[in-house]
Amino acid sequence: MKIVARVHAFPPEHNAGAEHMLVSMLRPLVERGHDVSVWLSRYGQAHKEYEYRGIKVIPLESRLDFSSAVRRADVLLAHLETVPSTASLARGYGKPLVVVCHNTHRPTFRDMAAGGTALAVYNSRWMEAEAEVFFAEYPKSIRPASSLIVRPPVFAGEYATKPGKAVTLVNCNPEKGGKVLRALAERMPEQEFLAVRGAYGEQILPDLPNVEIVEHVDGQDMREKVYARTRVLLMPSSYESWGRAGVEALASGIPVLAHPTPGLCESLGEAGIFVDRQDINGYEAVLRKLATAAEYRLASKRAKARSAELDPAEDLAAWCSAVESLAR
Repeated sequence: MKIVARVHAFPPEHNAGAEHMLVSMLRPLVERGHDVSVWLSRYGQAHKEYEYRGIKVIPLESRLDFSSAVRRADVLLAHLETVPSTASLARGYGKPLVVVCHNTHRPTFRDMAAGGTALAVYNSRWMEAEAEVFFAEYPKSIRPASSLIVRPPVFAGEYATKPGKAVTLVNCNPEKGGKVLRALAERMPEQEFLAVRGAYGEQILPDLPNVEIVEHVDGQDMREKVYARTRVLLMPSSYESWGRAGVEALASGIPVLAHPTPGLCESLGEAGIFVDRQDINGYEAVLRKLATAAEYRLASKRAKARSAELDPAEDLAAWCSAVESLAR
């Protein structure tokens, strides 16, 4: 099969959870012998075609014949901002369209329900439930022909390492918890913190002696550059539809201290340690509790157990079968 994906940006230049979820979903299709290509819709630093984890990536500047690729494709795939334009081409050329939904915002469901979606992919049970709410509120919307839950696949062996000493935040914008990191670093001068620059949003990067700023990291390097240096991962996000970084950390038995968004509650399960993002005292108390060996050992054990529960093999097998069925 020829599978053509249209996305706005891609690793290694752009390393957000949505893009790395897509990488993890496309890799098994490549391994099954399919021709998978990703066509970028925005200009970036890459000027020539390149390969990422076995996936062909075509920057916008390198080729202008995307419509020709669509015509030759067996299946089209889109997510986020590329859904409306790709859906139009899918309808024009009579191609099945797969839409990967990464959040529960109304435009996500609206664009997916505009017509012609052969397969909708939700990243969690709660997102699927929110989609049902949308269709109940807008009964004239066109439901996808089929749908599937694929939890953002994390191959634990690619992330597992020996935890380090730092308290870490990945993507330091305000919505992800940049202000929480700064407040905790000011309160706990004896504790080492890592502030990892994110792929998007205004970054709050404290100029403090106990905070090391780590520049934007390619997903392939997260184990060495981030998790091998991390003792506790912070996720005081105002919104997470799932929270891939938290699941990556679980693979190493790294406890995750998070705000209880529906997505994080589902992804982290009983391994998550949940404190409201406004409760800085609560975050500090948990970090001091985890400084004791006994408490940390128990939290780490729960993290590894949850990581094992999230083995992506079953989800990915169902995903590959669903895509392959579209071309029959």
